Amino acid sequence: MSIQVRILPEAMDPAASLAELCGRDSEAGAISSFIGQVRSGDDLIALELEHYPGVTEAALEGIAQAAMQRWSLTEARIIHRVGRMEVGEPIVLVAAAAPHRRAALAAVEFMIDVLKTQAPFWKKEYTRTGSHWIEPRDEDHAAAEGWLRSTQDQAV
Repeated sequence: MSIQVRILPEAMDPAASLAELCGRDSEAGAISSFIGQVRSGDDLIALELEHYPGVTEAALEGIAQAAMQRWSLTEARIIHRVGRMEVGEPIVLVAAAAPHRRAALAAVEFMIDVLKTQAPFWKKEYTRTGSHWIEPRDEDHAAAEGWLRSTQDQAV
């Protein structure tokens, strides 16, 4: 069982990271992943992410550890970009390896939903008319709260 958390200031290769997981552990019958990328819209040109080194990694490690325990994963992986990214560039890779598909799929959904609101990243959007800081959306908070509430219910 292992956890890999990385914060990258340079471009990432999600396909290479996923390829590393394939065949790595004979106990894992399923590997599930989510790749987030900078989307266009609202005249978006670029996105910039800042973070608090050390604190961000610890938060991501905690999220991955919670997923490992809840779904008995063989591996959890969170790789996140920081710095400026253009439309189409990958921002985040979340992956889980587990004995069965349902666990891997649920763990990935949990990690990305909780990461969106609980990890200390600050996002700035650059558009044709200027730039502005953005906050997680209400639906992001609702998704994270649903997972966190169900995690607390399991602990009781």
